[in-house]
Amino acid sequence: MADSERRTRQAGWNLGTGDPATVLAEARKALFVMVGFLAILWIVQIANWADHYHLTDSYGIRPRDIGSLPYILTAPFLHVSWTHIEGNSGPLFIFGFLAAYRGVTKFFGVTALVILTSGVAAWLFESPGSVGVGASGVVFGYFGYIMVRGFFDRHPIDMLIGAVMALCFAYQFSVLLPQQGIGWQAHVGGLAGGVLAGWIFRDRRTGPPRRTSARPGTPGAIGKKTTAHPVDPARAELHKQLDDLGL
Repeated sequence: MADSERRTRQAGWNLGTGDPATVLAEARKALFVMVGFLAILWIVQIANWADHYHLTDSYGIRPRDIGSLPYILTAPFLHVSWTHIEGNSGPLFIFGFLAAYRGVTKFFGVTALVILTSGVAAWLFESPGSVGVGASGVVFGYFGYIMVRGFFDRHPIDMLIGAVMALCFAYQFSVLLPQQGIGWQAHVGGLAGGVLAGWIFRDRRTGPPRRTSARPGTPGAIGKKTTAHPVDPARAELHKQLDDLGL
């Protein structure tokens, strides 16, 4: 093993590429999941449009209204116009795929968290009398997750992806500032949830193998001065089994 590779592994960093077959399989799943997600959004939009957007009024988030708290879960699937859903669909697909290609199971956990954080932020802080809907809070959640995932997982490739996404979509940060008619509170809540998800769902790595002290009669004890004692076969066998287990 090269010195540079050894130092990288000791520091806990890796390229983050993983097994190519596994990464490709997860990427396929991520693609199907995001196509399905968008299909659901557009089917709901067609039904909402046909019903003159009554679904938006009935199942959107009404700030500080206890009765609308459950609608935190439905609001991301509703939009107020065709322009609204068109504007969300592209970034949602791109960020969602990038968030999911490392593992679809983890992605579902990330999605649940950013829906909650963006929805709670909208419920707590948006203007009274408004109705909050749209997937933009989830978009910002995926955005935040992608930007920090590489750092928490110690994957340089994912850090590069996060940096590129931040540069390419830097204009999105403008809607994190207070603006009339834009649910910026949900955007901020989603972004915070994405960063939190990066930490909660980070890769957990086990530490280096535990070192064990050499015992008399084992290879590690060669060259050491030991006191001669009668060898108990049963005890020697027990020590051997413990050594094999790394204990």
